[in-house]
Parts: sequence; structure tokens; C-alpha cells
Amino acid sequence: MSRVEHEQIVGLCDQLKLQAVGDQYLEWSQKAVELDQSYSDFLHTVLKQEYEARQARSRQVMVKMAGFPVIKTLDTYDFTFATGAPKKAIQSLADLAFIQRSENIILLGPSGTGKTHLAIALGYLATQRNLKVRFMTAADLILQMETARRQDRYKEVMRRSVMGPSLLIIDEIGYLPFTGDQANLFFQVIAKRYEAGGSVILTSNLSFGAWEQTFGGNGALTSAMLDRLLHHSHVIQIRGDSYRLKDKHKAGVIKKRSRKAAK
Repeated sequence: MSRVEHEQIVGLCDQLKLQAVGDQYLEWSQKAVELDQSYSDFLHTVLKQEYEARQARSRQVMVKMAGFPVIKTLDTYDFTFATGAPKKAIQSLADLAFIQRSENIILLGPSGTGKTHLAIALGYLATQRNLKVRFMTAADLILQMETARRQDRYKEVMRRSVMGPSLLIIDEIGYLPFTGDQANLFFQVIAKRYEAGGSVILTSNLSFGAWEQTFGGNGALTSAMLDRLLHHSHVIQIRGDSYRLKDKHKAGVIKKRSRKAAK
């Protein structure tokens, strides 16, 4: 093949946005010759490779848009340490059918037991199936909504950031208490997702009984919110010690409290 022909092919691929074809068609054509492929077989290979490359790029974009602080997977969750994590219940969620059924997941447990890890892992799985995911801490979500309201962009942000994703992950509920106004904003997020049939994953170090204090002491609002969250949900209760402190426990830097001392 002449240089002119090569440049023409690459130019056409650029115009047609066939990036994988333009980058690798020479290699594929050589293999086709070696395997004595028919023209139709070669065309099938080219189209298949382009499709797979586009899917891979789409998954990368989905991961970037999700806003994960780090990438976590279910395979890297240490069930041998987190013996208080219900392994079967967690692994059963990996098929992501809960998203299709518009169900929620609520991960409860002490700090450091891997709730955020599991939330990100399920979110990452969703991005690999080209589903739009958004990860935010509860504090960041409220900050975003307050800023949007001040800037008269509330409806736009609600539509894009809250209603847009197939899966919304809200991390660390209860780490910082909300004012009454902030509690109302959070309730609107949950109510809108419920009305639209959108799945939510939430993590919290608090039992449901302690949520009222977090949400401005508003019992009626907290009850109404939990009613929506729990209507179609999987509640995963994780028990155990902090994974982040396990090495310090082993080294004796931090001593575990005995059961008697803990009472």
C-alpha cells in the first residue's frame, strides 16, 4: 500500500470517527491475509473491533463522570476481615438487577467497615455496563444543592446531577448533621428519585433510629424520607472493626476493647 493510500484511509476514518479502524486496520488486514479471510469476514472483524473500542471508551467516560474518589471492586473487598458483612447478600447485588427494578441499597455499619468500598464497587460495575452513575458524599450533595439554589440553577442541577444518573450514590450520611433547611433539600433529592423510579445507594454509620438527629431533629421529615427509601430496598447491616485500623491492631498500637470493657 502506498503512503498516499494509507493517508487517505486514515483521513476517511477520522472524518467518520472510526478511531480504532484508523489506528489498527493495517494489522487487521495483515492478519486477514494470513488467515485467508473473506472480505465479509474481514469487514466483520473491523466493525466488531471498532464497536468494542467504542464501548471501552464509553465505559471510561462513565467512570470519569461518576466522580468516584478511587476505584474499588467487589473482588478486592476483604470478606475474611469483614466477617460481619453478609457476603451472599452483597454478592447477589452484583447482577445490578436492583437498578432495573428501581430498588435502593442502604449500607449501615461502623466507620471503616467498607461501606464506601462496596458502594463504589457496585457503582463501578454499573459504569461497566454503560449506566450513568453519580457518587457524592452527603455533605457535597447538600453544598451543591445550596449553591445551585443561590445561583438560580436549582432545577438544572436537580435534573442533571440528581435525576440524570441511573444510580445515585450518597456516601457518609450522619457524619455531619444537617440544618432544617439542608434536611429539606436532602428530602427533595430522595423524594424526586423515588417519584422517578431511580435507584439510590446510601451509606451511614448510624442506625435508622439516630437519623432524626442528623436531619435537623425533624421527625416527620425523617419518617417520610425513610418511608420512601425503604419501600423497595436492600438494607445491608455490616458489623465489625475498622478495616483501616487492622494493621495497627496487629502491631499492638491500638488494643481492641474486650467485650466487658465495651459494655
